[in-house]
Amino acid sequence: MSLWQLALVAWGVMALVMLVLWAIQCRTRNAGTVDVAWAFGTGAVGVWFALGGTGESDARKWLVAALIAIWGVRLGAFLYKRVMSEAEDGRYRYLREYLGERANLFHFGFYQVQATWTLLFALPVWAAAAAPGAGLAWTDALGVAIWIAAVAGESVADGQLARFKQDPANKGKICDVGLWRWSRHPNYFFEWFHWFAFLAFAAASPYWWVPALGIVSVYVFVVHITGIPWTEQQNLRSKGDAYVEYQRTTSKFFLWPPRSTGAAVESSG
Repeated sequence: MSLWQLALVAWGVMALVMLVLWAIQCRTRNAGTVDVAWAFGTGAVGVWFALGGTGESDARKWLVAALIAIWGVRLGAFLYKRVMSEAEDGRYRYLREYLGERANLFHFGFYQVQATWTLLFALPVWAAAAAPGAGLAWTDALGVAIWIAAVAGESVADGQLARFKQDPANKGKICDVGLWRWSRHPNYFFEWFHWFAFLAFAAASPYWWVPALGIVSVYVFVVHITGIPWTEQQNLRSKGDAYVEYQRTTSKFFLWPPRSTGAAVESSG
């Protein structure tokens, strides 16, 4: 199938899934399900793109399909457990309170935007599977190594944050242990780093620029538009001056040794 055919089918399915979940959140008042659907959806669309594309190597197709599937299941399961066991994420709760009666309309658009983003995030997987050659190359081994390091790092960061929150003594405190002492958002950092794996897979492909552009786009959106800005605003509202000090001593995005002084480290990420 052509990429356009693959994308049209994937968009139709994801738009329907997001519509159903939006209707459910209207009743439950928990918009965190959009994050769960995005993670599972990106993994599923990635598998669809990898196996349905025109790549020459079945081995590479199945390899990248397996990797994006594992990534999606791990992240989706982690987010599902958090969404089902906690109150609505403070970011969405704030928007619900701020928008009032317009909140459900906003969330409808937001859910549908996320449906489209699953396709955009999965495009690097399509490009990786389309790399020429019937067999595997050393760049594929490099891709696997990057994927393992990134997923392991994100898993460690997620686990450290979850254990910190589970301790009643840490209620209202800032998680600044482990990787969270080196970056305010190590989970986002490793999530971004994960996409370098598909650039390695696509190194010999004429579509290598797709994962390269994806890496740049993810960085811009996560660091400057959606992920970190929203999270930091919520943390400042809920933790105040303590979070301001955390910002001064800890890198925003990239892993960097913490500062013991009040000097700013915003340039680190």
